[in-house]
Parts: sequence; C-alpha cells; structure tokens
Amino acid sequence: MKRNSAYIKGAFFAIALCFGLFAGFGQNNAHAFSNQVIQKGATGDDVVELQSRLQYLGFYTGNIDGVFGWRTYWALRNFQYEFGMDIDGLAGAKAKQKLVKASKYDKAWVTKQINSGNKFSYYGGVPKSKQTKSGGAKGGAAKKGTAQGGAGGGKATAKPAQVKPAKNIPDGYSQNDISLMANAVYGEARGEPYIGQVAVAAVIINRVEDSQFPKTVSGVIFEPGAFTAVADGQIYLTPNKQAKKAVMDALNGWDPTGEAIYYFNPDTATSGWIWGRPQIKKIGKHIFCN
Repeated sequence: MKRNSAYIKGAFFAIALCFGLFAGFGQNNAHAFSNQVIQKGATGDDVVELQSRLQYLGFYTGNIDGVFGWRTYWALRNFQYEFGMDIDGLAGAKAKQKLVKASKYDKAWVTKQINSGNKFSYYGGVPKSKQTKSGGAKGGAAKKGTAQGGAGGGKATAKPAQVKPAKNIPDGYSQNDISLMANAVYGEARGEPYIGQVAVAAVIINRVEDSQFPKTVSGVIFEPGAFTAVADGQIYLTPNKQAKKAVMDALNGWDPTGEAIYYFNPDTATSGWIWGRPQIKKIGKHIFCN
C-alpha cells in the first residue's frame, strides 16, 4: 500500500512538473505577439514588440512607436534575410518564433519608456540604465550607445560593440561608392524630406543592378546627362550626415521608390520622354518612374 501510495505521489508529481513546464512555457510566451500577421500599416502592441526585438538584434534603428512603417518593414526584411527566411516583410508565425528565440523583450520596461516620453535604444548587451534619455520624440543628441530618429532625419550613433550591426551592404560596394553616393544625394536632394533622399540613393542602386545602366556607382552617377548635380557641379559639395545616412538606409534595403530607375521634378522637367515613363509614386518634389 505504501509502495502504491509512493507511486501515485511520484506520478502526480511528474504530471504536475510537466504541467508546470508547459504552463511556464505558455507564460513566457504569452506576451510574445498575438496570432495576427503583422504587416506594413499595422499599429499597436504587436508592432512595439516587433520594433523592440528587431532593435535588440540591431536591425531596427528608428523610434519604437508602434507604427509599422517603411523603416520597420525594411528592418524586418533584413532580419528575414540574415536568418534564411522568405523575405516578404511580413511578421507571420515563423518570423515571430525566430524573433522570440533570438531576442529578449521586457514589455513593462519598454512601455514605461514610451509612456514617459523617453528616447531609447534596445540593443542587446546594453544596461537599461544607459538606454534612456528624457525628451520628446525628436531632436537632441543621443548618448553613446543609443539611436534615435527615423524618417525625418533623426541622429543615430554607433551601436554597442557587443552587437553586430545589421549593415547588409551588397557585394561590390565600397566606402568610396558610399561617399560618392552621399555626394549625389546631397547634390540632388538635400532640400527633400529624408525619405526623398533615401529614394534618390535607391535609384542609384537600382541602376547599378539594372543591365541597361553602367555596372558601377561612379559609372551610373557620371553617365552623361544622368544627374543634374553632375551637370551643375553640385556633386562636389560636401554632403552632410543625413545624406550619408540615407545612402546607408538604401544600401540596407530600404527602397521607398518601388524599384524605380528614373525620377524627375514635374515643375522643371522639359523632356517629353521622361513624362512618358511609367510613374510609380511621388515623393517630395520628385516623381519616380521606370
């Protein structure tokens, strides 16, 4: 009888332990996203968690604001690329599972920072005490180890040494290419909104990758008649940090043009040919087309 009693207690303990493990598993993942597929245009807690986890891993450098915009979209695509997934910019079950496994997320802490109006970065390996900075959503200099801004030209400082930056610079691009592209962006679009500057950089990249254009950055930029900044000498102006940042965003995969290879200003364009190109969208003062 005692043996049976011990057996029953042991079995009960084993069942309870297993139940506890499964319950604990569920509890640890209870805040790991909802069941919805998160996609561009989404808002809310799921997007906050998505941005936080992507930023923890070094892929997302914008504000954690719960708005799934282009910056979040391209950060997610870069994450999918690095983790060998289908690159679609959608946070479905597989993407969320990999994010949860690869990153940490303190919902209470992140929510507190947002509600307090603090700017912060959520890179892994950085003490939380060093990831906060009081202030509004824009402006001001960031402390070492933090990043801020996003579309609109906020500043971003270097990521902590413990975290590998998510800079997927395509093969064949050099630092000289980046510098030259920054010159072109500054000469062509320094008066445009930040997204418009990224768009100009994206067009240069799209041309390099298109068989009908030269195969190098310098070849594309200095192709006769290709860019106004070359014709009027503004290509030689010293670019600012925002122009360089726009180039890096474009090289990291952000193409707000929809793969355009041409653009023009409708207020000044006189070529009937350019007006006949299939138009994709207008960004700032420029119309982007193919």
